[in-house]
Amino acid sequence: MSNFEQFHFDFYQSNYTIDDQEEGCNSYGSNENFYGSRKSQTGEQSPARAFAPSDMPLSSQSYTGQILQPVYSPNTLSHLGYADRFDEEPPLLEELGINFEHIWQKTLTVLNPMKPADGSIMNETDLTGPMVFCLALGATLLLAGKVHFGYVYGISAIGCLAIHALLNLMSVSGVSHGCVASVLGYCLLPMVILSSSAVVFSLQGIPGTLLALFIIGWCSLSASKIFTSALAMEGQQLLIAYPCALLYGLFALLTVF
Repeated sequence: MSNFEQFHFDFYQSNYTIDDQEEGCNSYGSNENFYGSRKSQTGEQSPARAFAPSDMPLSSQSYTGQILQPVYSPNTLSHLGYADRFDEEPPLLEELGINFEHIWQKTLTVLNPMKPADGSIMNETDLTGPMVFCLALGATLLLAGKVHFGYVYGISAIGCLAIHALLNLMSVSGVSHGCVASVLGYCLLPMVILSSSAVVFSLQGIPGTLLALFIIGWCSLSASKIFTSALAMEGQQLLIAYPCALLYGLFALLTVF
């Protein structure tokens, strides 16, 4: 039994030293001494602050107001001015570029081809009315049993690009894509009337053909009148009305057939 105990003692015996652990303990003790000294310093300084006289300023920004009478600082006044500016902001529809008065004036101008157009209003990139009229045309064609939404938007996009290129060649000042799309879209309103008529009766006949020709002339006359007034192209209305008639003739073919 004594031999086994001697073997057990010899097996677990090693030359491992714990100098590093002692150094770590010493460094930990030094850290504790350092933090202890810092705490003692703060403990010594805190009573000095606690018993400081009341007339000594504690900070550079002291309170200068009276009780229940706060003094407005420049920051407070700036916040109040920012709050007041909310009332001066324009309405949301005006920020989005949607003006119902201008939409109504443009619609009346299209419905009455003999009425002179206001060039300042017509030279705006307003696409609210054109989108509504395109949707209305597609919806009335759908009521007639014709699913032509893709054709309506495709022909509109190609026609706007072609008319835009033509007007830039003919006019001196030039015109933007948004203005061309706005005018052509508003002048699509009579075509909506034609597609609504196709829901009630068939247009494949002499009366339907005459009605379609009348609507094409109405749309092209309104569009050419607006373009000439907005771009100051007097004497060139017939030259603009011809390509517009070709464009609206495609919409009439979709409606009749």
